[in-house]
Amino acid sequence: MDPVYRPAVRVICFDADGRILLMHWEDPSNGSRLWEPPGGGIEPGETPLETARRELSEETGLDPAAIGPDFVDVHRDTWWKGRRFAGDEQFFTARYGTSRPQVVREGLLAYEQSELLEHAWVLPADLNSLPDRLEPPNLAEICAAFTS
Repeated sequence: MDPVYRPAVRVICFDADGRILLMHWEDPSNGSRLWEPPGGGIEPGETPLETARRELSEETGLDPAAIGPDFVDVHRDTWWKGRRFAGDEQFFTARYGTSRPQVVREGLLAYEQSELLEHAWVLPADLNSLPDRLEPPNLAEICAAFTS
């Protein structure tokens, strides 16, 4: 089976206490659940940074100006929901001066609203104790790249 490839970005949002923001989704087709940072596919004509800022605003309502230009480039090759996903994905970072900034969803589509269970601010050390699957690659490794 040919891999699905769509250039994408993710945003690792740090609050003032070092927690990161994760989104918790439920797949309505099989009930599986997934934790991931905000983000999505790069649209035609967008730079990765523009995508990161747009997605963060749409999915969380947080200030996209907090996203810095630096990113970690990660190669992905994984199976998820019966499909193979391969390619490079850029992880950007956003830093906020307050503890657990309030999340206000702004632009999620109706089906996305129904699939999103919750947002959570989580310390990187607690990532592997979350009850459902983390999006690969291991988010703890990505967070370490931004905190070291």
